[in-house]
Amino acid sequence: MRASLIQIAVHDGESVVSRRSRVAELVREQRGSDLVVLPELWPVGAFAYELFETEAEPVDGPTREVMAAAARDAGVWLHAGSIVERAGDGSLYNTSLVLSPEGELAATYRKIHRFGFDEGEAVLMSPGDTLTTVELPEQTLGLATCYDLRFPELFRGLVDNGATAFVVPAGWPARRLAHWTLLSRARAVEDQAYVLACCSAGTHAGVEQAGHSLVVDPWGEVLAEAGPGEQVLTVDLDPTKVPETRDQFPALKDRMLGLRR
Repeated sequence: MRASLIQIAVHDGESVVSRRSRVAELVREQRGSDLVVLPELWPVGAFAYELFETEAEPVDGPTREVMAAAARDAGVWLHAGSIVERAGDGSLYNTSLVLSPEGELAATYRKIHRFGFDEGEAVLMSPGDTLTTVELPEQTLGLATCYDLRFPELFRGLVDNGATAFVVPAGWPARRLAHWTLLSRARAVEDQAYVLACCSAGTHAGVEQAGHSLVVDPWGEVLAEAGPGEQVLTVDLDPTKVPETRDQFPALKDRMLGLRR
């Protein structure tokens, strides 16, 4: 399975409408990939809290419409990063959208762990409460978002639900870049799964983004890593690697706590 992570550079001053159009073209350029992944909250910026209320949209809003067309044109599965979702009751969520190559909505995931320590996202948004996996022809994707990466129990739950690869869109700050790469590798090693971690570049409301999107294999080896600027990271994933790793080193079978398959 060929996966392309688009590390979008978000800069203050670019309109949401303009950014949607620009990103749609980047998605269309990935024809030939099977899966394309975008970062967290790229339409507004993960730290642009003042825009959350005004730019919130329903799941079937303009971002989904534009991204669905791009997915159809490119013929790819598209993890369209996340949007500020406004639910029917007015609540806001940090919601990921996964679209099929036909442009149909295959899954949504509302971010469970909100960042901010009683500020920002943590008070402006409501938490999700559902683990989400998506069946692709060659991998089962487990969905997580940014701060979720610090909570290994979420990923173990996704493994129990059949995940063989984790997709983690993020707006991770550059000042904690070392944690971003360390935790991405840790989640791969402990769950013996691929990790596709796609982070923004540029700045969100003056907060420098880490960039350095990376793809990690089930042994914890970094298959590819981006730099700090906008770029596309394309990697071929071997669909036999996860079951082979779990057979060769069957640590998951030795679990004593929590759920086991």
